[in-house]
Amino acid sequence: MVKLNEIAEKVRTKNAGPFWLTIDIFCGSETSFDIVRTHLSPKDIAACFDTHTNQVKVFEMPDLHVVKYSLPRPAIQGTPEDRDMHGASWAVLVGLIEIRT
Repeated sequence: MVKLNEIAEKVRTKNAGPFWLTIDIFCGSETSFDIVRTHLSPKDIAACFDTHTNQVKVFEMPDLHVVKYSLPRPAIQGTPEDRDMHGASWAVLVGLIEIRT
């Protein structure tokens, strides 16, 4: 097993409005794109954020070697429960997801 951040060139998270979070995984090559696309599931992302799999949306951009996930933010942006106003720090957590290849 390897960690996502060992396969991907860059993992980025950001707001997609006050209610949604977007995860961009820049793979850098067709090989790593295929690994991420086939071995990182919405279930893995949902488990990382303690949410339901059916709330995770997946978008694949093969020409750019990018896989994008969108899901509801763990806390609405700006509320007292929100620990990351910009949604950027979640990238570290996502990068630590282990992938079986």
